[in-house]
Amino acid sequence: MIEVKRQLEVIRRGVVEVFSENELIAKLKEGRPLRVKLGVDPTAPDIHLGHTVVLRKLRQFQDLGHQAILIIGDYTGLVGDPSGRENGRPQLSPQELEKNAQTYLAQVGKILNTKTLQIRRNSEWLAPLRLADIIKWASRVTVARFIERDDFAGRLKKQVPIGLHEILYPLMQGYDSVAIQADIELGGTDQTFNLLVGRDLLRSEGLLPQIAITTPLLVGLDGTNKMSKSTGNYIGVTEPAFEMFSKVMSIPDSLMKDYYTLLTDMEMGEIERILKGHPREAKIRLGQEIVRIYYNEAVAGEATARFEAVFSRKEVPADIPEIHLKADDLKGGKIWLPKLLTTCKMASSTSEARRLISQGGVMIDDQKIIDPETELVVKSGMVLKVGKKNRFARLSV
Repeated sequence: MIEVKRQLEVIRRGVVEVFSENELIAKLKEGRPLRVKLGVDPTAPDIHLGHTVVLRKLRQFQDLGHQAILIIGDYTGLVGDPSGRENGRPQLSPQELEKNAQTYLAQVGKILNTKTLQIRRNSEWLAPLRLADIIKWASRVTVARFIERDDFAGRLKKQVPIGLHEILYPLMQGYDSVAIQADIELGGTDQTFNLLVGRDLLRSEGLLPQIAITTPLLVGLDGTNKMSKSTGNYIGVTEPAFEMFSKVMSIPDSLMKDYYTLLTDMEMGEIERILKGHPREAKIRLGQEIVRIYYNEAVAGEATARFEAVFSRKEVPADIPEIHLKADDLKGGKIWLPKLLTTCKMASSTSEARRLISQGGVMIDDQKIIDPETELVVKSGMVLKVGKKNRFARLSV
């Protein structure tokens, strides 16, 4: 095993809290592979860079020689984690959860070493529980403790209903730790309560409590809210390389250190050196590094070159708005150009859109289009430029 001091340096990077570090050091000194648990509920089909923060931490434990265990919450997903929620989650069917789980598993392979990864579904041990078992485990926590947590307290104050099944959620997640006898559990800061319940349940069984390690919630492209698909401020791990690179270039400068620290393997000294230079060059390097991780060096170079050609040399700003086109907007992947302009709010009417096009005021990826009847084949990452005032939008499908 790698020496404890070096392991601690790796583990501490980008970590918010460890419950407790003394216990962690004691476990590391045992010199055996520790069982490191991460649970994910497949409530959506895709993962974004925000999800990868804790996944990358799990990969670090793998690289240090420990046993990573990814728990697919096909049973906890039936409830929906209430952590950080102002209202209850929509409940998904087992079929929907399993369909999402398949894409999750395909995508986590971009981050985790699937050859050594243990993958378990918590239906293995939660489905067979009898009511008597549930009563036994429920007796080991108090309602007062549950409703003191910030999300539940906030909902009670606003008179937003809390389902009984939501109160059971932390108990189910904690029982996962008992079932696999976890040494360590990872989670975002919004998971702190659930992770601590797992510690208590292990202790109540006469087992050593798991170490709970929390990682930050990655701030999204808007620079304010956590990365989320529902708010559109995300970078997906399967997005086209150019789109991924362009989105990195649009983040506020203030986020760069967190993105470098949480999303790359670069040494901290190298990160500090890069951040002392010009912000634009630092952001280009960040974009290259992230694209390289999910594609390769050559693709990262191509994305950089295309970005330079489309944005920099033609003086296109990096922080242009992104317009998401829905399937209803397209027919066979195409859209009538005047409709595109009105959809993007670049023209107030079809007649204004036709006039702008006819006068040569519309460009796609620096190519002027003057035929108002054009049916444009839309690809994510295309840049729309309209008018003399150079209004821009990046298109995504």
